[in-house]
Amino acid sequence: MEMMFWNGVLTFAFAMSGFYIKSQAAEISRLSILLNRTREEVAKEYVTKVEVHADINRIMNRLEVLDAKLDRLMEKHT
Repeated sequence: MEMMFWNGVLTFAFAMSGFYIKSQAAEISRLSILLNRTREEVAKEYVTKVEVHADINRIMNRLEVLDAKLDRLMEKHT
């Protein structure tokens, strides 16, 4: 009789442990999916360093061209 009691207790304990582990695995999977979606959303909204540097370089090149034009204009009027 005592052996059947412990068999039932151990079965119940292992079943609860199994359900807990399964629920934790499902939660980890859910969080992984949410993290991947967040990464995709962040990539849509923000620019990378390379893109910022390329844009700044384009702006600086245009400013240099304008500066050269202003220098030529100032030389003609002096």
